[in-house]
Amino acid sequence: MEDIILKAEMLCKTYSNGSVMQHVLKNMNINIKKGDFTVIMGSSGSGKSTLLYALSGMDKPTLGSIAFKGEEISKYSNDTLAIFRRKHCGFVFQQMYLNDTMSVLDNIIISGLLVSKDKKAIAQKAKELLVKVGMTQECYNKYPSQLSGGEAQRVAIVRALINSPEIVFADEPTGALNSTNSTNVLDVMTDINALGQSIIMVTHDMKTARRANRILYLKDGVIIDELNIGTYAKDDNSRHNKLREFLERMGW
Repeated sequence: MEDIILKAEMLCKTYSNGSVMQHVLKNMNINIKKGDFTVIMGSSGSGKSTLLYALSGMDKPTLGSIAFKGEEISKYSNDTLAIFRRKHCGFVFQQMYLNDTMSVLDNIIISGLLVSKDKKAIAQKAKELLVKVGMTQECYNKYPSQLSGGEAQRVAIVRALINSPEIVFADEPTGALNSTNSTNVLDVMTDINALGQSIIMVTHDMKTARRANRILYLKDGVIIDELNIGTYAKDDNSRHNKLREFLERMGW
């Protein structure tokens, strides 16, 4: 049990619209081990993003508990949750939330300064990560409004990784990227996962899902099955076939 970094028990999320109750997550039990690369899949409306937000502390569950390294975070105050996320989590969501008044480099550095005061080291690490995701030096002083959607997404990914978070939460991180840039980003995430960082990612893309060692499939707010395909290996073609067969069984 000591290698479980995140644990959810009987997790429920319900929204009310007048007299109508919408049960989005239903009694979920999930264990995330240190170093897991977990992908969440399912049809639209199955609860994937809601689950991601609940696990990350961005949204509180209606019922149930979430524990990080044995410490229950689901009962934290909003301020304590904010501190927890800053110290332990990285986030890549569909909306990039880049600061339009800051350059690319400053958007990343300011996130790094929330944890470390060594601005020089943070800037150097930011530049190294930007190169790894396929961004050139010319982008450093650009503003978000001067970037394409794919470039902005890559900057947001670097910002999420700058503090070496123990868990990275990602919601369709390659959705706005072309094939080459998608591969660059997935290579970076695969590399950090190999160093022991846990990743929990929502995706509809099989190429992206193949990077995971574990696939959870949601339907109507319930995990109906999961697939364990081991550690990613670039030349392991069997992963694609295993994932395709699994998704076909799920009705993908």
